[in-house]
Amino acid sequence: MCSLSEVAIRKPTDTSAQLASLPRRQLLTGGALAAGGLAWPGGPAWAATAGEISRAAESIHQEPTFTATRKRVYEALTDTRQFDKVTQASGVMKELSRMTQPTRISPHEGGHFVLFGGYIVGRHIELVPHELMVQAWRVGNWNRGVYSLVRFELLDLSPGTRIVFDHTGFPAGSAEHLAAGWHAHYWDPLETILAAG
Repeated sequence: MCSLSEVAIRKPTDTSAQLASLPRRQLLTGGALAAGGLAWPGGPAWAATAGEISRAAESIHQEPTFTATRKRVYEALTDTRQFDKVTQASGVMKELSRMTQPTRISPHEGGHFVLFGGYIVGRHIELVPHELMVQAWRVGNWNRGVYSLVRFELLDLSPGTRIVFDHTGFPAGSAEHLAAGWHAHYWDPLETILAAG
């Protein structure tokens, strides 16, 4: 096997045969590098500078399990009446007595939701019934326009369900508070509601 530099330097008698013998990844990578290096000679550098990339973003990963089916867990998280029970079981509304908006959860992709009296708001980015929810999610006191991304993947344990949960893109320094909040205001009361039937 020859390297891309050898291909560029040697003048084989049958170029197509030699190119066909290269692994597809090596051929594509070499072509992209060649095109990228030749397309903008002397042009501005497009590489990101060190200040543009965060290498220390916080994230939350949790995997709570429930004895209920995926359908039941999904409905408890996406149905306004059922999520109201989760809210009441969490006791959080005593702390948020000034928050007065009713729970509203759209059942549609792209639809809005309002939770915990308006303390949590957002929009469904992707909904796959009984399998996946992805949301643009924010706490009401975050700066305007700041949304994080939450992803709930529901795995069938037969019996029961595991939620593979990931939360990213929230303001720095919020991870511990948010991680504790997911347990106290989502997973623990959800377990109570689902166990009650």
